[in-house]
Amino acid sequence: MKVTQHIEDAKEKTLFSFEIIPPQKGKSIQELYDNIDPLMEFNPPFIDVTTSREEYIYVDKGNGLLDKKLTRMRPGTLGICASIKHKYNVDTVPHVLCGGFTQEETEYLLVDCHYLGIDNVMALRGDAMKDEQYFIPKEGGNQFATDLVRQISQLNQGKYLHDVMDVDYKANFCIGVAGYPEKHLESPSLQSDLKRLKEKVDAGADYVVTQMFFDNAKYFEFVAKAREMGITVPIIPGIKPIAVQRHLQILPQIFRIDLPEDLINAVEKCKTSADIKKVGIEWAIQQSLELKAAGVPVLHYYSMGKSENIRQIAKAVF
Repeated sequence: MKVTQHIEDAKEKTLFSFEIIPPQKGKSIQELYDNIDPLMEFNPPFIDVTTSREEYIYVDKGNGLLDKKLTRMRPGTLGICASIKHKYNVDTVPHVLCGGFTQEETEYLLVDCHYLGIDNVMALRGDAMKDEQYFIPKEGGNQFATDLVRQISQLNQGKYLHDVMDVDYKANFCIGVAGYPEKHLESPSLQSDLKRLKEKVDAGADYVVTQMFFDNAKYFEFVAKAREMGITVPIIPGIKPIAVQRHLQILPQIFRIDLPEDLINAVEKCKTSADIKKVGIEWAIQQSLELKAAGVPVLHYYSMGKSENIRQIAKAVF
């Protein structure tokens, strides 16, 4: 079932969903299941599964020489989606990236999703590789998320890249895209970033999931400005609880977001890692309760593969 259909069927009740990351190569999927199991009591209608970009690793060749190899350390997104769908009977949302994929490879992935009965995809540009200053698409790949949304939308219309064929059974993907309450780190302004979001919606996006934020006022302002611009699709808030001290430095650096002073002060007063985790949980609970009271369609949690703090939050909110 489509994400938008789940929202419609909920009849303005706020739903619970979360995002997971595939395990590294060589790791068992059981650890993933162990972190999903405690969250199923909250009846998530869908679970997002991220896709990692390729990255360079260095293999020791001996004699002090290193061989530079391109690899994916967390493959298996589609297989995990199919496995979760089968094991838990819940819809899954694979993340589909521009970065690292040609348009042909994207089309093949979408065809596989269609055959597996996966109705939803999250269309993302993806980040630049670690050794690149700016995002560079793979040759023959989509450069912007809008291009990717347009390709998926065209597939929904039975339009494939190169083949001329009679199509009597079309895909019908529900397309999610990312939104940035504090603007994308590469955007010159929030208004400019909202224009890019409007382009993605006009190209066929059905709903928006926001980047994490820690000040609900920024989400409410973002939604209001999006509505003023004519963006009418559901805008789902993304929530991530602070879990460790270094999040105070890492999250603003990576995602270009601001942390409220009250949250910073609370974390800095903590004596133990357990205290920090508790602060993060309590902050996310208060965020979630306010957002739920405001009638958001879904509360979407970035679990990063760990479920205990998400379970505590969901238990207090749902």
